[in-house]
Formats: sequence, structure tokens, C-alpha cells
Amino acid sequence: MRRSSPSPLGGIVLAALLLTSVAALAAPPTTAVEPVNETLHGVELVDPYRWLEGSDAPEIAEPMPELDARVDAWTAAQNAHTRGVLDNLAGRDRLETRLRELLTVGSVGAPDVRGGRYFYLERQGEEAQPVLYVRERHDGEPRTLLDPNQLDAEGLTAISWAEPSQDGEWVAFGLYRGGDENATLYLMRVDDGEWLADEIPGKVTGVSWLPDSTGFIYRRLSDVQNPYSGIIQAHKVGRHHRQDPVLFEQYKEGPLATTWGPYPVVDPNARWMAVVYFTGTDSNDLYLYDLEKWRQTGELQKMELVAGEKARFGPFFADGGLLVQTTLGAPNHRIAAVDLANPAPENWREVVPESPYAVIQGISVAQGRLAVRYLEKAATRIELFDLAGRSQGDLELPGIGTASLTTEHDSREAFLGFESFNEPDSIYRVDLGSGERALWARPEVPVDPTQITVEQVFYSSKDGTEVPMFLVHRQGLERDGKNPTILRGYGGFNISQTPRFRATDFPWLEAGGVYAVANLRGGGEYGEEWHRAGMLEKKQNVFDDFIAAAEWLIANEYTNPDQLGILGGSNGGLLTGAALVQRPELFSAVVSAVPLLDMLRYQHFLMARYWVPEYGTAENPEHLPFLLAYSPYQNVEKEVDYPAVLLTAGANDTRVHALHARKMAARLQAATSNDTEKEPVLLWVEGDVGHGRGKPLALRQRDAADLLGFLGWQLALDWTGGAPATASVQP
Repeated sequence: MRRSSPSPLGGIVLAALLLTSVAALAAPPTTAVEPVNETLHGVELVDPYRWLEGSDAPEIAEPMPELDARVDAWTAAQNAHTRGVLDNLAGRDRLETRLRELLTVGSVGAPDVRGGRYFYLERQGEEAQPVLYVRERHDGEPRTLLDPNQLDAEGLTAISWAEPSQDGEWVAFGLYRGGDENATLYLMRVDDGEWLADEIPGKVTGVSWLPDSTGFIYRRLSDVQNPYSGIIQAHKVGRHHRQDPVLFEQYKEGPLATTWGPYPVVDPNARWMAVVYFTGTDSNDLYLYDLEKWRQTGELQKMELVAGEKARFGPFFADGGLLVQTTLGAPNHRIAAVDLANPAPENWREVVPESPYAVIQGISVAQGRLAVRYLEKAATRIELFDLAGRSQGDLELPGIGTASLTTEHDSREAFLGFESFNEPDSIYRVDLGSGERALWARPEVPVDPTQITVEQVFYSSKDGTEVPMFLVHRQGLERDGKNPTILRGYGGFNISQTPRFRATDFPWLEAGGVYAVANLRGGGEYGEEWHRAGMLEKKQNVFDDFIAAAEWLIANEYTNPDQLGILGGSNGGLLTGAALVQRPELFSAVVSAVPLLDMLRYQHFLMARYWVPEYGTAENPEHLPFLLAYSPYQNVEKEVDYPAVLLTAGANDTRVHALHARKMAARLQAATSNDTEKEPVLLWVEGDVGHGRGKPLALRQRDAADLLGFLGWQLALDWTGGAPATASVQP
């Protein structure tokens, strides 16, 4: 535990009892130190574990099987060591049993309604992956359309997306395997479930059907090995995809060649196509194409609506017109109507103005109505407007939480998805005209949410900025400074941390633990200014916000450094890695999942150049100083009493390379001065998963047991102290 911060628990008797289950741990595998010395913009750097990047290192022109075999052998030894620790933790059997009860309950998504048919995804019981169903009426009997569990005995094949045609006669869907997210498109006839011969590879990300169902427009990669090869094509049902005309191709040169690139938004009547071309994580260009003219003349002419602006533009079509959600002159977003005959931005008409206290998150269109989804104090509010922008009042929600709305252009029927920390995912059928709401689906989760309390607090960050944070715990929690607490955060890419129901949280809450979720700068909770306050040279604000959250929890006697752990994934894994090296005495356990940790080299791997506008790049001499100042891997110091650390990665991850977790594990294991039998640095690289999507049920259960077991061990949570609540939430 953190020897630099005396514990209010004195000798921590309970922790000692829990630690006995992993007594006499073997030391982690040793790692060869093979320093690489380089000079970057005049700065001398040494990388002791560059070899753990394997053949994917940009300096290596051809695959090196011997090097990759070394990396694989080292990883296998690390994995074996980690399993030897995590599989033998006290209370793991009981924890796994409880997680199995919670995760086999299943889940259901909101339906898409096409041609009077209701298409939706649902996972039941022990099924590894969700199944695609269809109903002929909203209350009709479900019929299985696509069961990926029948396609793959290992449960590794997952449905990426499914898009029915406008008449409900066909459905296009994407499948991928092992978490790589490289979806291949297939077509099915809904009446009899027959698959067509059409098959389109290349990480297809969804389709826009033509109104007559003869084809669709779609986006994919021309080369699945090149994440910067996005193209938009038009497909005719029955035609080989190699003959599909290319409507737009990602730029091959210049600064826009390595961004997210182009994505199509098509008018339901297929008259117009808008193309969003990302220029950064806070900006995009916007183009418009007349598809009718293209079909008649073969000429596809680009109308450049907006280019070069430092703002976001999200187009959507309503009643034949074009509306745009934008941050141009409105960091909290506004909605404007575009005159298609005279589409220059100076001619746009404002429909819904920017709100000074709430952020527009998204828009749905339904039979002459706009449903505008706002984020206010990190929770959802939905307001209805007519197409002229006149408010029709708020749509009543079941409570304070996170909501989504699925609508159709020609219907006032909608489906509301709602969840909160203590409210299971629920789908409601809503009449947008009358506001009437009826429960459509909700899993019967074996928990009693009424025993859980949710608080929202505000605290001051290092520079005085007020930051919100959610606290979730059992009712009657005693603030005695002795509560095992997990602090979560993300802080990047305009992504907001809103109230979510996670069944896997409940074992922790039932045993008396606390969850804290901080709404850090870099996210979208307070609009684009909040996002930009955590980008590039301002990224340290995110870490300061997170550290201030930890200090607030301690000062307000929710917990203490010996019982405070932090958890984050992806950009959140960077967050916890930075907090680890900047304030190691503040925490006793750190989980960094699928993380970015070597910020001087991240841009060389997989799709990571997408993120240069968010983080910067060490290739730029102006960016190197701030990246070097916080990059977790470069800031590990020798003979520091680091807390226990669990690093995880996916071998099939197409977003964040596993090298980050591997190199960080090696460096921390060599540097830490703590007792590694009690506070180990563990690495787990899963071979059959990617960044997290598409993970089968069995692996989700095991991973949850790993994370909670590790954190419970280190934070002295007594798994036998809180009996699970057994009350079910009934529909």
C-alpha cells in the first residue's frame, strides 16, 4: 500500500487477510533492456524497451519473425504470471458467480422501424453475442434474422451494425471477428432470411438505402490495412462490389490525408448527399452533391459548403431540406437550415439557437418535428421543436440519466432509450404527438437499484475550474475515510461521461465500495470550449482535473490513498497512466486498459494519426515539449514506490497498439521500488479481442472479474461483507 501516506486503517488488518491468498507470488518475467538512443528536435532520448514494438516499429521495413517470436514469448510469460495472480485472489469464485448472474441477464437495443417492421439486437442468457431480430408489429412475436452465435462456435463473430431498407424487405449488416472491427457487409432478404451473394469487405461502417431498395451508398476502406483509405461508393444489389462507382475518395496528400476522412449523409429520397470530411477532432469540412443530376448526366459535382473552418458541421435531412448542427460561432452547438439553391453559410437560417447552459448532442427528425437532445450538467434533456424552430416543450424522461431517441422521418412513433447509474437500460415506445410513453423492453437485472444513491458534486481543479463528478454508492454510506473507491475518467475527443448502468458495477457497490466518475475537460460535457481546454498543449488540464477529483474524495472523507484506485480505458488509459506517474502516492491501484502510453511514438501505429489533431505529434518541434512532459512511458522514474498496476491490451486491436501496455509494463516492473508480491505490475494481452467491441460474454465475465478482483484486493474490499441484493427490476 502507499507507504508515503499513512492509512486511517492503521495496520489494515483486512488487507493483510486478503493478501494471504496471493502470498509467495513469483516475480514477473525479466525483460531484456536494449536501449535505443535518439535525438528528437535537439532532445536526447533513450528508449530501453523499443524491441517490444516488434516488427510494427516504423524503422523496420520488413517483418522480422525472430523479433516477433521474442515479443510473443515475452507476452505469453507475462500473461501466465498475471493469470497466476488474478485467478487465485480471495473471493474470486464468489465474484465470478455474482458477475455470471448479472451478465447472463441479457440486453436489448431500440428498434429501427422500416416498412412496418421492427428490427433490433438482443442478447439473452448465455449467448456470447447479440442476435438480430425482427417483429411485424411493435408487440409482435420476434423472429430471428441473424444469429452470429450459430456462425462461430467460439463466439468471436459479432454484428457490427444492421441497416434495413426503407421498405423493410432487405437488411444489410456488417460482421467482424475477434474484435478487429473490420466489418464485411452482407445482404439478407427479410421474408425468408436468405443471404444474397453480395459481399463487400473493407471495414464497411453502415449504408444509406435508396428509397426503391435497389441499392445503397456506403463507406469503407479501399485497403483494410490502410486506415486512411476511406472511400464512398454506390452499390446496386446483385452487382459485384468491384464495379461499384467511387463517389468520393479520401485525400492522398496533405494534412487531411490522415484524418478520419469522408463519411456520407444521404437524403432519404436519395436526391442529395452531404459528405462530412473530418479535418480534426473538433472540425470538419462539409460538401454537398446532387445525386439526381449524377444519375441523369453521370456528372458528380462537389459543392463546397464549408471548408477550413475550426468548427464542426453535422448535416441531416428533414422534409427534403438540409439542416446542420454546428459549433460555428456556437461552442454549445446550434442548428441552422441550408437553402439548397443558395447554400453558402452566410445564407443559413438559424432554427435552434445555441443554449448558454446546455449542449446540443444530437438531433432526430420525426413527422415534422425535431427532437433535440441536450446535455445539461452531464445528463440528457430532450426538447421538441417544429421545423421552423418553435419549441413544443420537453419530452418527459423517466429520470436524470442518459437518453437516446430513435425516430423515423414519416412517423411520430419513437423509441426512447434510457439508463442511469441505478436504472437499467430501458426502451420505451413514445408517441411524440401526445407524449405518451410505455415500456417496450427492459432486462430483469437481479439488483435492487433503490439501495443505490447517486450524487453529483462539483470540485475545484488546480486552476480553479469547477468540475462536476458523479458519486455512486450504497445508501447510508459512512464518510469515515475508509471506503474502497474507484475513480473513473476519460477526458478527450469531446466524449462525455454521462450516467450509465453497468451491471458489473453492482458487486462493488453491494460490497460497500464507491464509484466516482469525473467529468473532465477534454470531454463534451460543456461544449466545444470544454473539449478544447483538454486538447494539445492543454492536455495537462485533464490530468489536473482527475488528480483534483482524487484529492477531493480524500479531503471529503470518502476514502484515503490506501483505498483509492483509478480506472480508465483507451484515452482513459492514458489518463490513468499519466496520473500514475505524476502522483503515485495518491493511489493504491491503477488500471490502464487498451491505453496510449508512449506519446512520442503513438502516431506511427495503426490508425493513430487520426488523433494527432487531439494530442499533437512529437514530429512537430512545438508539440514535443508538452508531449514529453506528460507521456507516461517517458516519465517512469526508477526507485519510486508505484502503486499496483494492471495493464491490459487486445492483440487484435486496430485502434491502439498493444506495444503501449507491453513497454509500460516492462518499464514499471524494472523501476518500481515497492513490494511486488503485494503491489505487482501486471500485464494481460488478450489474443482474441481488439479494443473492446465484439467481446463475447465469457471474456466479458472474466475481464470484469479480473478488474474488480484486482481492485478489491488492492483497496481492501471485503467481498464477503455485503450480501448481493436479490430484488429484480420488473417491466
